[in-house]
Amino acid sequence: MEDRGDNRRELAENRTDLAEDRTVMANERTFAGWARTAMAAIGIGLAFNALFNAMEPAWAPKAIATVFILLAIFLVVMAERRACAVSARLDTHAGKDLSKMNLRVIAIAIGFGAVCLIAGIWLLV
Repeated sequence: MEDRGDNRRELAENRTDLAEDRTVMANERTFAGWARTAMAAIGIGLAFNALFNAMEPAWAPKAIATVFILLAIFLVVMAERRACAVSARLDTHAGKDLSKMNLRVIAIAIGFGAVCLIAGIWLLV
């Protein structure tokens, strides 16, 4: 009788471990979704600047593009913070999680690229 109880406990622990692994992977997919949204905001800003470059006053399309690109920076930074916070609360068992450093590198790369685009819009165009 006790063997059956141990078996049930082991099965429950395995299900819990697998659920936690799925949650870790869902966290990574969520971060990727927010990073894609940030990249889309950068694209919208660049497209707006390109389409309405001849608009008067000349600073208006640059300002609107800058707002979208700054929104992208905000999105990717908040996504990284949230993903790292969730990742800190979870442990992987069968799966391999994306390291917090990789999340930061991705966020920093997108943010640095966005800042370079803002500088390019205002200084070069």
